[in-house]
Amino acid sequence: MDSWTGRRVLVAGAGVTGLSVTRALVEAGALVTVTDENEERLASVTGTGAECVPRLASPAEGTDLVVTSPGWRPSSPLLRAARDAGIDVIGDVELAWRLGRTAERPPAWLVVTGTNGKSTAVSMLAEMLRAAGLQAVACGNVGFAVTDAVRAGYPVLAVELSSFQLHWSRSLAPHASVVLNVAEDHLDWHGSFDDYAAAKGRIHERTAIAVHNADDPVSRRLAGEYAPAGAGRVGFTGAVPRAGELGVDEEMLVDRAFDDAGHAHPVPEGGSGGGAPAGGELCAVSEVMPPGPHNVLNALAAAALARSYGVSRGAVRAGLLAFQPGDHRSVQVAEIGGVRFVNDSKATNPHAAAGSLAAYEHVVWIAGGQLKGASVATVDALVASNAHRLRGAVVIGADAEVIAEALARHAPDVPVNRCRSGDDGTMNAAVRAASSMARPGDVVLLAPAAASLDMFHSYAHRGEAFAEAVRALGG
Repeated sequence: MDSWTGRRVLVAGAGVTGLSVTRALVEAGALVTVTDENEERLASVTGTGAECVPRLASPAEGTDLVVTSPGWRPSSPLLRAARDAGIDVIGDVELAWRLGRTAERPPAWLVVTGTNGKSTAVSMLAEMLRAAGLQAVACGNVGFAVTDAVRAGYPVLAVELSSFQLHWSRSLAPHASVVLNVAEDHLDWHGSFDDYAAAKGRIHERTAIAVHNADDPVSRRLAGEYAPAGAGRVGFTGAVPRAGELGVDEEMLVDRAFDDAGHAHPVPEGGSGGGAPAGGELCAVSEVMPPGPHNVLNALAAAALARSYGVSRGAVRAGLLAFQPGDHRSVQVAEIGGVRFVNDSKATNPHAAAGSLAAYEHVVWIAGGQLKGASVATVDALVASNAHRLRGAVVIGADAEVIAEALARHAPDVPVNRCRSGDDGTMNAAVRAASSMARPGDVVLLAPAAASLDMFHSYAHRGEAFAEAVRALGG
């Protein structure tokens, strides 16, 4: 067990994560210094009992440990200097795990990562756990810092982890873990797709049950490569499941990995799952909200984690019915003249946009922003696989032309409108242009396939601009 009393710890970053980490370390008795490039952010740490030093380039002599916020790149001069000095660098998740191990009753961790769907799956999971009468909370990258969740004493944690957070993890050993899917994203941070996928795979390194997406080859591979010998294997699929899997059969979500009492029958490494139960129904596909094949998979992944912890099938269904989608995640803003306007600003990469588009038959698509290193081939594949759905497209933002060129190659008959200005007025123009292309029964869909920071403060700001533009359109 770690003894924190008197340890000299440097916290890199004074944002939401840094503030949470600082409070936890001070409470544990550590001697904490916090640094940040932004002095306004650093001011938020004042009064916590930590020393604040702006723009440190290297740790002070005598520093025992550096805890970094997830957004700091490994190449940051401060983190490089720490490693060169032989000082251990960890992230907030690793810190939370170590703090939890010292508790009288350490919490159980059910953890989720993936390129897309993490927040949805974790929120679904938390609802399932609560429906089973458990004191559980969604935390991590979903918005409630995992260190705060550990300090609050929750016995069960539904934890969303980003690739950034996993990069800095060392000893996390969850009860069960899942990689939902892996597609090109954050390559500007990790440097390559292989490094990005490897960061995701670390979620399984010490897990008891590795859950994988049987429809995603990288998710399958990571469970096989990273889960320890003896760990259980549970798959989920959008098709009819085999033994040891959860899936869809005759428009019902079904479980063929756990028995009626909630006892796990995961597939051991190299096993066929022949001893798994025949299965039982969880809920109807039509009961999964928001609609779409990607959210059915999110629901199945959440159900696998919940069932691995003994949650009944009835509680899984009750949790799904209680689930409310987060803001800017396939939320219908309005219906005007028979056209639905849907805000999925959280679709910040091509893989997420593909899932969003697949939920609707006829779409006028608003797309564009910063592609974060996604390849032209990935954008081409997104457009080619959804060209038949498109009534029209409106492209915005820094990488608008990449998407426009893909549309010209793979959907040459689809009309494309380019909106070139760089403020909220762009969204007003985009919504008006999209509305003019739509017919009754169509969906005008904001699913940008790209990040937002070229034009907006965040994906939430972008979604709010879309909603405001739709409301203005409706009068």
